[in-house]
Amino acid sequence: MTGRSPRPVTGNPAAGGRYGSMGAVPTVARWWRSRSGPQRLDLYTRWSLHSFIGLTPLLTMLGLGWAATTGSPVLLGSYFLGTVAVAVVGVLLVRSGMGGEPRERPMPGRLLALGWGAALATATVGVLALRGGSQDVVAWSVTLPLGMLLVACSTTWQTRPLALVGAGVGVLVGIAELAAGQPPSAALVLALTFGTLVIGFAVSFRFSVWVLDLVREMEHTRGVQSQLAVAEERLRFSRDLHDVMGRNLSAIAVKSQLAGELVRRGRPEAADEVADVRRLAEDSLREVREVVRGHRSTDLTGELAGARSVLRAAGVACTVHGEDAGATLPPEAQTAFGWVTREAVTNVLRHSHATSCRITLHAAGGKAELEVVNDGVLDEVGTSDGRSGSGLTGLAERLAAAGGSLETRRDGAGFVLTASLPGRAR
Repeated sequence: MTGRSPRPVTGNPAAGGRYGSMGAVPTVARWWRSRSGPQRLDLYTRWSLHSFIGLTPLLTMLGLGWAATTGSPVLLGSYFLGTVAVAVVGVLLVRSGMGGEPRERPMPGRLLALGWGAALATATVGVLALRGGSQDVVAWSVTLPLGMLLVACSTTWQTRPLALVGAGVGVLVGIAELAAGQPPSAALVLALTFGTLVIGFAVSFRFSVWVLDLVREMEHTRGVQSQLAVAEERLRFSRDLHDVMGRNLSAIAVKSQLAGELVRRGRPEAADEVADVRRLAEDSLREVREVVRGHRSTDLTGELAGARSVLRAAGVACTVHGEDAGATLPPEAQTAFGWVTREAVTNVLRHSHATSCRITLHAAGGKAELEVVNDGVLDEVGTSDGRSGSGLTGLAERLAAAGGSLETRRDGAGFVLTASLPGRAR
């Protein structure tokens, strides 16, 4: 220990010293983890194709350059430049083919014609440059440029055209071997071997692209399902909010009007009506909260009693028949009929000039039916032209989901609403 004071640390102290800022540089692993599964598969497939095509010219010179026993250096250089040109065109074709959805990927005709022309010319130069080498060298000189371009086309071509073109490459290998002086049997074996090799490579890359397309489609389908779920939840919320607030607001309006009239007359009953308005407002607030939570249900007995009270307060004579039968129905049927009662009473209050209303509930033979009849034709829903309001449409959807049905019809000067459900008494 010399007692020498430590050297002061330069840089930003908040960054953790001189090298503290290096922690903010994203690493490759962090960048890779930030990608989703489909994005990772897309990157893997894309760069596998780019690497295979882009590295082929280098592999060509490493594998074939030293194997040539005879041949002009000019032809060898031309062959190498030809493989580079084919690789560039192949990379461009891969970029074009991997750029969009399977049915939207364009395959530029001019670029494709240029690529195949360059590949055929390069293969011809390769045969001339390497004809003095072994039979394998001649076969590879034909296979490499044509195989590169076929792999690039695997991003859009189906398996059958890939196999046909791969077989054509095998035929060209056999012709090149015959031109190089190989016996027919050896040329046939090489044609089959290299043709199968090219087809295998092209089909394997095609399979990778197909898997990528499948993953993309699944991701798209998942997104569509999420959007449908959001739309369905919005529809549920709007329907439930309509069902909850429609009857309660109508009742509040009727009772407020009645309370005002009683106040003007100096009647003590006005206090009771005001108390009912307050109770309805509190109930509405509670039910709206339950709608938001998605755990709201209706009580059929309470809805029937509330319908009788609200209608009578509005000056509509209301009778309820079969109220006791509601307690024998399954909970699902009671909930559904509770909504029907609420919506029917709301429509009577808001859309008719009825003076009497009859509600009948009966269950027999494994079927439950609720009928609401009033003597005032609805002026906005259930009209003679067959139109329905959003409330009746929501009721029809609820009943259809439970295996039931909703019918509305005019009966002279009256209006009849009938809801049916499969509901065997307990």
